[in-house]
Formats: sequence, C-alpha cells, structure tokens
Amino acid sequence: MDAEYLNRLFGMDGKVAVVTGGGGILCGTMCRAFARLGARVAILDMNPAAAEAVAAGIAAEGNEALAVQANVLEAESLNTALAQILERYGRVDILVNGAGGNRREATTSPDLSFFDLPRDAFQWVFNLNLMGTLLSTQAFGRQMVKQDAGAILNIASLSGLRPLTNVGAYSAAKAAVINFTQWMAVHFSTHYSKNVRINALAPGFFLTEQNRFLMTDAQTGELTKRGQSVVDHTPQAHLGDPEDLLGAAVWLLSPSAAFVHGSVVTVDGGFMAFAGV
Repeated sequence: MDAEYLNRLFGMDGKVAVVTGGGGILCGTMCRAFARLGARVAILDMNPAAAEAVAAGIAAEGNEALAVQANVLEAESLNTALAQILERYGRVDILVNGAGGNRREATTSPDLSFFDLPRDAFQWVFNLNLMGTLLSTQAFGRQMVKQDAGAILNIASLSGLRPLTNVGAYSAAKAAVINFTQWMAVHFSTHYSKNVRINALAPGFFLTEQNRFLMTDAQTGELTKRGQSVVDHTPQAHLGDPEDLLGAAVWLLSPSAAFVHGSVVTVDGGFMAFAGV
C-alpha cells in the first residue's frame, strides 16, 4: 500500500479543523478521527467540560487539540473563538458545522399537538440548526476566503430530505441547512473564492442525546416503537455507529473531493433507498 499516496488523497497533516458541537457523540468522533489523520483540531462546544473531554482524549493519543467554549448563536462568541484559534494555529482550513439537534418541547406527541407547539421551542430548534450554521460560517468562512482555501461541511439530516413524523421543527431546519449549503457553495465560488468548498453530510439514524428520548425507552433502554420502525425501514437493519460517518466526512473534507461542491451525501444504511415494500 502506498501510504504517501493515501495521505495525499485523504490526509489532514498540518490542517486546522474547527468542529462546532465537537463535544457531542457524532462530532466528537469526527474530532478524534481528524486528529489521527494529522489535523490540529479546535473543539467548539457550549459545554466546556464536553469539549475538554474530547480534547483530553486526543492529547492522550499524542495528537493536537484545543477546547474552546463557544455559542454558535452568538457572533461575538464565535469571533472570540476564531481569535483564540488564530492565536494558537494561525489559520482555519476545515469547518464542520455540527452544532444542532432537536428538542422534546418542539416534538409533537400524543401529549402535544401541532396546534400547541410552543413557538419558542420551534424557534430554538430552527435557530440552533440554521442560524448556528450561518453565524459559524460567517466567522470561520471569512478567514478561509482570506486564505483562498478551505472546506466546510454542514451536518444536515435525512429529515431534511424526507420529513419525518413528529419532528417538524427539526425537519424544516435541516431542509433549510441543505438548501443553504447549496446556495452558499454557489455564492462563495461566484463572489469570494473558488477554492473554498461547501458540502453537507446527511446522517441517517444514529443514537444521540438529542434523539434518545424518541428512539429508546428511558426505563428499559430498548427501542421504542418509533426506533424499531426506523430499524425495520433500514435495509442494513441497525442504527448507525458514529464511526460510520467518518469515511464520508473525511472524503468530503479531503483533497480527493476537490471537485465536490454543493453536494449532499447521505450515510443511512439504505434508509432513503427503501420504499417500504
């Protein structure tokens, strides 16, 4: 095997990767993978302890990471984070907009009808997913344009491509993220830099803290009726493992995807391909 060739295609040696929501399950896994591929990783999270835990794990493996507390809904917080990262590393090569999620209060159920959905909960979900992507890209994308180089990966969802029952706010927000990804790809290339690429990753069903209340029973840990339905409609017949996202994420951010721009890649075990019969 030609290790040098593989590194030219997929390696991240010397790159600086910024990951919002980096203290979470999926994005934390990405942070560790990027570090193993040679990147210096800035782990942004509202929860400083979560970011520090991921950074400590990376450091224990002999790799470089920086934990940064940041709120993706506050421009000032993101600009402060950018300043910290530039002071430490001097540039930003990769941005993963991973901060996002759903909220029980914005999810319809037998106890909460569509007509009673709280506006503030719906708005919170929409803001976190879409406005968090906008503000983070403004902060870190500006630096990439200055460098005339960079790759941005927005974390979308299958529910942005095919709306799922009960999670109206989340589905609408992720649909907006997908549309916004495509719009930004064209806009950046047309007006700012043809060397800054923007794509989206649409994960299928992975068990995270945001969806655990929908997918598993809090008492038994077993799949709920909804969780079992998801598995039944996934041809590979199981939920995704966080590491299942790494191949697609690394590829989209690597030199091997130099001509991939404005694309949405699904990682879903065949869920989107299955018609149900």
